Amino acid sequence: MKKEDEKDITKKRIIVLSVFIFILFLVLIFRISYLQLFDVKASVKKLEELSTKTVYGPSMPRGRILDRNYNVIVDNEGINVITYKKESGTTTEDEIEMAYELAQKLDVSYTRLKDEALKDFWIVNNEKKADSKITDEERELYERRKLSSDDLYDLKIKRITDKELSKYDDVDKEAAYIYYLMNNGYSYDDKLIKEGASDYEYAYVLQNKDDLKGFDASISWQRSYPYGDTLRQILGSVSTTSQGVPEELKSKYLSKGYELSDRVGLSYLELEYEDELSGKKDEYEVKNGVKKLVKEGKRGNDIVLSIDINLQQELEKIIEEELINAKSEANTQYYDHTSVVITDPKTGEILAMASKQITKTQEGYKISDYTTNILTGSDTPGSIVKGASMLVGYKTGALQIGDVLYDKCIKLKNTKEKCSWRRSLGALNDIKALQLSSNSYQFQVALKVAGVNYYYNMPIKIDDSALNAYRSIFESLGLGSKSGIDLPFETEGFKGKTSNAGLLLNFAIGQYDTYSALQLSSYLNTIINEGDRLKLNLVKEVRESSDGNELGGVISSYEKTVLNNVNIDDVYFKRVKEGFKSVMEGSLGRGYMGDAPTPAGKTGTSESFYDSDGDGVVDKETYTKSFIGYAPYDDPLMSIIAISPHVSHKNGVTTYTSSVNKRIVSRICNIFFENYE
Repeated sequence: MKKEDEKDITKKRIIVLSVFIFILFLVLIFRISYLQLFDVKASVKKLEELSTKTVYGPSMPRGRILDRNYNVIVDNEGINVITYKKESGTTTEDEIEMAYELAQKLDVSYTRLKDEALKDFWIVNNEKKADSKITDEERELYERRKLSSDDLYDLKIKRITDKELSKYDDVDKEAAYIYYLMNNGYSYDDKLIKEGASDYEYAYVLQNKDDLKGFDASISWQRSYPYGDTLRQILGSVSTTSQGVPEELKSKYLSKGYELSDRVGLSYLELEYEDELSGKKDEYEVKNGVKKLVKEGKRGNDIVLSIDINLQQELEKIIEEELINAKSEANTQYYDHTSVVITDPKTGEILAMASKQITKTQEGYKISDYTTNILTGSDTPGSIVKGASMLVGYKTGALQIGDVLYDKCIKLKNTKEKCSWRRSLGALNDIKALQLSSNSYQFQVALKVAGVNYYYNMPIKIDDSALNAYRSIFESLGLGSKSGIDLPFETEGFKGKTSNAGLLLNFAIGQYDTYSALQLSSYLNTIINEGDRLKLNLVKEVRESSDGNELGGVISSYEKTVLNNVNIDDVYFKRVKEGFKSVMEGSLGRGYMGDAPTPAGKTGTSESFYDSDGDGVVDKETYTKSFIGYAPYDDPLMSIIAISPHVSHKNGVTTYTSSVNKRIVSRICNIFFENYE
């Protein structure tokens, strides 16, 4: 190629490149001009969005909790709080001075003051000494950006000695804690310094606001309980402002958009109904450091319980009195609690539930609330499950209505005899077997379920199918299945892992698996409703919050929920109910429900075990008393279960067994029907 041609090509390329660059500059100039002349508003809006934040005020008061008759059982009451928000121009020295002043005026506990916060306070008070802890080599690394300012700070913290901190007395530590609270969190937030301040502390801050720049005193809230400790455990608890969201619940609440400083439900109803009870916080817009209220918050919604608080109070009082009375009776040294659940069997609503525990102290006996045991504990039920065992026999065809079996001791090879409470109760049909609580009748039915033709001292080996059949029907009735109650932490009880002929017989009379009080209540209601297993429930309604004490509108209300239907013909349920009625007419159940009209029910006694020395090993063989019942027979208004573990034991001087379980049930039934019949 000629040199002239090469020059022409190069020249053309330069011209094209120049034109391209020129066009790019034109586009850039046009875009800048457009932004300056036509898109100023959009740019300003975008800038405002970037410099604007949405923040929220402190947690608003929670909704109230009321009983079924709209008596308020959990409310909010005002408390004095002292807060701090840093004002423009306030220096570190100003904050330290105010912290020391308030340390001498406020009763503030510094137990939550962490070592790092105390060391930070030492650094701001001793800047030169703190700086001297950094070596020249480390400063050089900082200049060369090999170390950050945070790295230097960490080195200072690590090098503060215990001797240097030992000079701080209680006032210094209170001031350090107040200083920490003043600077913990975002600068535009109000920092809580003290919750529950005294009237003097409240007045002092208000009177000295000009000197205590940024400090204020106002009214916040805390939970109040007009009925004292009644149902207290089940109502649950709420975190304080200083506590915020506890570590174990962080993931639960952060996923719902909560802040770690929010006050939240920690247990039971307060936790279960957090979404309804929590208030809506004030919403603020922060623009250029100025905070403006854009949406006013409100307190949480109210929840209405199925509980009758007056019945609940009576129940708790009766249990407490009878616990004390029982301790003067023989063989009750291991008896420590009774649990009772009362429901409306037609709906599954809980009308009252309580468990009380008794312990001996140097001052005498102490009664403690143990109601959570109704959810989390389980006991060996004994004969009260025989209604379920009868249904297993009917369902599998091993038992027919009216079948007569002779009550006798059952003996399998290499095992001890298994008898009823007497060696022989004679010839019994299914109704009489329930009335007299025959163990032998249940043993013989269980062997038939297993396909065994029994004879005395026979060798026997069975597979798991019979026990599985029992468990399957028991679970469908509610025994071994969660009740569905609207509370957290419900247990399923204990299911034995071993299966053999002896354990099958034990299972049939309630001497193997264990069940919670709620499961026993669910089982009883399933029999009453002839196969419909209803969800147990504590909350009847959720109502809108209101400005005053009046009730807001209904947001939602509880509807009876059938968890499952037991696939057994109604005629068999009616037969079991007839047997339960005969129990209350016979000697074992007569008077158990006091003066309740036409009651039906089942008593139970089980062998149980007790850890007498608290070493984690059961070492005493005891007896547990249990009861399930309802009334009136034809149209039940209530069902009740009661279980009293360890009311007697095998090594007593006498064979006496306290009737404390019967006394508790009869007394509360009398009160119920005096008020509800």
